[in-house]
Order: sequence, then structure tokens, then C-alpha cells
Amino acid sequence: MKHVNIIIYGKVQKTGFRTFATQNAVKMGITGFIKNYEGGRLYLEAEGEEENLKNFINWCHCGPMWAKITQVSIEPGEVKNFTKFEIISN
Repeated sequence: MKHVNIIIYGKVQKTGFRTFATQNAVKMGITGFIKNYEGGRLYLEAEGEEENLKNFINWCHCGPMWAKITQVSIEPGEVKNFTKFEIISN
């Protein structure tokens, strides 16, 4: 089990990104959360098996078709044993 903190830059808010990320996370067995972040970015914490996490991160580089991603920042973190993946409202 691995944990990553992800910040996604670009035109990512108001594109359905959080909803699609949640759907893909569930399909890939990823737990954690996603929320809007300052400056129009998105912040995610994600946990899962290494291969599933790699696939989810790859998806985050593309996102839904309405998103225009300019950068994805990924840092390892401490496993928090999330039980689901959810959208957190700010």
C-alpha cells in the first residue's frame, strides 16, 4: 500500500474533474479524497496498491476532456488507511 499527495494545475475546476476522479478511483481500488485547492488547482490524497496508483496518477495527467492540465505535482506521503474515495467540499 502506498500513499501520494497530488496537486493538479491548469483549468481543472468546473470541468467535472472531481467527479470523474472519484469514479476512476473507485474502479481502480484507490482510496482517499479530492478537493478544490487555492489558485484554481485540485488537491488529492490517494492510496492503493502500487500498480493501481500508477494507473490513477496516469489518469490524473489527462483528466476529463474539458480539463486542461498544465502540471501534476506528486509527493509520497504516509499511509492513512482511507476506507473510500470521496469529494471534500471546501
